[in-house]
Amino acid sequence: MTKIVVPTLGESVSEATVAQWLKKEGEAVKADEPIVELETDKVTLEVGAPADGVIAKIIVSEGETVEVGALLGELGEGSGSAPADDKKDDAPKESKAAEAPKEEKKEASTSDEPKTSPAVRKLINDNNLDASKIPATGKEGRITKEDVQNFLESGASAPAAKSSSAPAKPSEPRDLGPREERVRMTKLRQVIAKRLKEAQENAAMLTTFNEVDMQPIMDLRSQYQDAFVKKHGIKLGFMSFFVKAAINALKEFPAVNAEIDGTDIIYKNYYNIGVAVSTPQGLVVPVIRDADQKSMAEIEKEIVDLGTRARDGKLSMDEMTGGTYTITNGGVFGSMMSTPILNAPQSAILGMHNIVKRPVVDQKTGEIVVRPMMYLAQSYDHRIIDGRESVGSLLRIKNAIEDPSRLVLDV
Repeated sequence: MTKIVVPTLGESVSEATVAQWLKKEGEAVKADEPIVELETDKVTLEVGAPADGVIAKIIVSEGETVEVGALLGELGEGSGSAPADDKKDDAPKESKAAEAPKEEKKEASTSDEPKTSPAVRKLINDNNLDASKIPATGKEGRITKEDVQNFLESGASAPAAKSSSAPAKPSEPRDLGPREERVRMTKLRQVIAKRLKEAQENAAMLTTFNEVDMQPIMDLRSQYQDAFVKKHGIKLGFMSFFVKAAINALKEFPAVNAEIDGTDIIYKNYYNIGVAVSTPQGLVVPVIRDADQKSMAEIEKEIVDLGTRARDGKLSMDEMTGGTYTITNGGVFGSMMSTPILNAPQSAILGMHNIVKRPVVDQKTGEIVVRPMMYLAQSYDHRIIDGRESVGSLLRIKNAIEDPSRLVLDV
């Protein structure tokens, strides 16, 4: 037998949830063919078959949480055939007779005790919990690691040995109305919700705003778009301008690119810019590493590549970790103004918004003119970034966008 195990999931990721088995017991597979889909707190990934063979046994059911290196199933030798359920009907009587004792054993071991994996059973025992009191959400009524953690977080604990009153029950899911349906949140969505809430609770988060005249870079794009596409094979977008402008600001205000670690501040002398991408599974933030060392064409190509693979669920874990500053563009959905939430452990995030033509006063002539304007919002952790740095860095970004020559001259 060949073991099917949970692979290394990436930096700082130690567990995943079995989202879906793509193959059934008895089915033949080829080496590297996807056989099971795992969900982590960052991405969904497929685990391939370690060799040619047949799925002999599925050990971990869908919905259960597993750690790196855990045994998911076993792969046997052979060419396989129909799935195990289909084979039973065609099996000779002798085979069915041979399986009879196994069925009796299964019936004998059945009890009212909820089904759990060894890891989940250990967690229940370590916390002295009553398994029958834990709401199970796993396949076939199994209790998952997440169920136990949710049970503990709800305030439930082991019942007192000598108590005159019954222990408080965890809150039950509410009854659904006639036109409602209940869908379990994906692992990614659960973690997004948890981390966003933690960011609000753990940081002294404030947001500073400004507006930027987009006419200069719109004119620049119109002037050089054809030549840019002809030379680099990709369109010149807005995001590469903002990435470059942000890097200039981060160099001038290093605290905006830093993070808090206990009672220390870690200053980062590199610029890994995260670009938020909305996917059907939730928001992910792939990272453009060493963006300060890349040309605008290289940045544009990487943004398109990362965005496409993010929506297809093809990003690796390393591509979504290690960011120092994040840019998110709510304008693609029509947002006029928002206050983005920090992408911890980063200390600042820039929010772009939609471009709207508005009457503004030309600061040079004093005349009222119509310009394509965008609101910018930079949220920051006030524990590490002061008002001078937050306002100054955002103003630096604004100035670079309104006068793109600054990006070339680095002034």
